[in-house]
Amino acid sequence: MSIVMYEYPKCGTCRNAVKYLQQHGVSFEDHHIVETPPSIEQLRQMVNISGLPIQKFFNASGKKYRELGLSQKLKEMTDDEKLALLASDGMLIKRPLVTDGKKVTVGFKEDEFETNWGSQK
Repeated sequence: MSIVMYEYPKCGTCRNAVKYLQQHGVSFEDHHIVETPPSIEQLRQMVNISGLPIQKFFNASGKKYRELGLSQKLKEMTDDEKLALLASDGMLIKRPLVTDGKKVTVGFKEDEFETNWGSQK
């Protein structure tokens, strides 16, 4: 599987991630996270591959997250409910979300990108 990035073009962090990959000659398939968010099954697979708790996939600093009061509601939800919620609205997903089917990064930290995607030319 090639590298797939779910990102939001107006997001500065996403633009930095795109710029990083382009500057390092890494080819990737770009998906607008709002127009084509990952499916429940794609998210389930990414959570499993990453080893991170599902909560790390939520954009906890986002407006929608706060409006829905998710900091409290997530504690009562099942994993399936959390995945369905993430798949229903790309703005709830922490971005950029990058995967090649073997590894996953959530958000953009240059050192993580270097480790995971820097050698993917």
